[in-house]
Amino acid sequence: MAATQRRIDVTIESVRRLLRVGATPNLVNLLQKLHPADLAQVFAELPERERHAAFNTLVERNGRLAMEAVSELGPEKGAELLALRSAEEIARLLQEIESDDAAALIESLSDDLRVAVLALIHPKPGGGVSELLEYEERTAGRLMNPNVFALPEDVTAGEAITALQSARDVEMVFYLYVVDERRHLVGVVSLRRLLLVPPDTPLKRIMTTEVYSASVDLDQEEVARRVASYNLLAIPVVDQENKLVGVITVDDVIDVIKDEATEEIYRLAGVSIDDGVDTPPAESLRRRLPWLVLNLVTAFVSATVVARFTDVIEQVVILAALMPVVAGLGGNAATQTLAVVVRGISMGELTGTNARQALLKESFVGLGNGLVIGLVGATAVWAFTGFQWALGFILMAAMIINMSVAAIAGTLIPIGLRAMKVDPALASSVFITALTDVIGFLSFLGLATVFVRYL
Repeated sequence: MAATQRRIDVTIESVRRLLRVGATPNLVNLLQKLHPADLAQVFAELPERERHAAFNTLVERNGRLAMEAVSELGPEKGAELLALRSAEEIARLLQEIESDDAAALIESLSDDLRVAVLALIHPKPGGGVSELLEYEERTAGRLMNPNVFALPEDVTAGEAITALQSARDVEMVFYLYVVDERRHLVGVVSLRRLLLVPPDTPLKRIMTTEVYSASVDLDQEEVARRVASYNLLAIPVVDQENKLVGVITVDDVIDVIKDEATEEIYRLAGVSIDDGVDTPPAESLRRRLPWLVLNLVTAFVSATVVARFTDVIEQVVILAALMPVVAGLGGNAATQTLAVVVRGISMGELTGTNARQALLKESFVGLGNGLVIGLVGATAVWAFTGFQWALGFILMAAMIINMSVAAIAGTLIPIGLRAMKVDPALASSVFITALTDVIGFLSFLGLATVFVRYL
């Protein structure tokens, strides 16, 4: 990884130098030697002006490679590179890439430009960009490539091999899908099986009728889960009548998994998936501020709890130093539970049938963490305060209470939010932080009030 990044860094410096001196032939030669994925990384790390200059230079000499790199770059940044061109140019360039990639780029264009491009673009055999954009975002229909290779069930193995050899404009062929006369998906044949049977064997005799497929309206996250669960290299997409309309290959699924994982991480932190290191400051401010305002409100709730115990804090000042420890560790424990539970929900591992088991398990873990951490904390307090047993006991008891509540809440809150059709990754952390702060302060200061005569 480090060696690859060093190579990319050297390439970027070379590109910038060649742009400065106007050595266009050398620049084109350098860029054409790169894989589209590496070229996309070069474009991403170049300053905006030089990114556009390098892209424009490559487009004039090798439009296909330039557009393949744009596909790897991602819809938003890719659309940014295309936005300054005319609708006619964009429509022509989009013919160089697969329909699913073209649809993602068009969706990220401005409204006016999108309409103009769609009016000009020519559909490819088997389906086009306009058809893909009719499906909802983040569904199998939007993700699929409509140009799928399929043959009738009466075709022989020899004829199928000949057809495969002559296929040029289809998505990568991992499996041979078999359809009936109305294009209903009826079976699948692996390429290995196809090569091992006599050439005159009909496909219907060697096909597997149990086919794992995805409906056009299936969420892309569920598509990725099926591909991973059944160890597939591709999954066919069918409409409501079980007619084959497209295919999703493993490279697209990897992108979905990466995007979904990134989105979950961002949402746990209350950050929009569109917020990146190169996002304008004003836009980042607009996206992050609402969650911080909500956190401020919950922080005032915690402050109100603390205000109720000002008398005991004035009597035993050391309580002010120790109470953030209880709240902080409770928050960290809740975050651990929350990460496990949200991932379980996202991956389909946590369902209604095993939710109770998950709750019991996390409750046990929370109680165990509270006992161990509480005992360690109490020992430290005893050692540093001249063996004040009451203070150590209060700290330990508050730790047990708060970490147990954190484990239970970290399980129940995301499950409850999912039941209410609210994204658990997006909203859970705000409620968890508020709850562990309130319970931590309340348990610690409440116990201190009860045992104040021993402090």
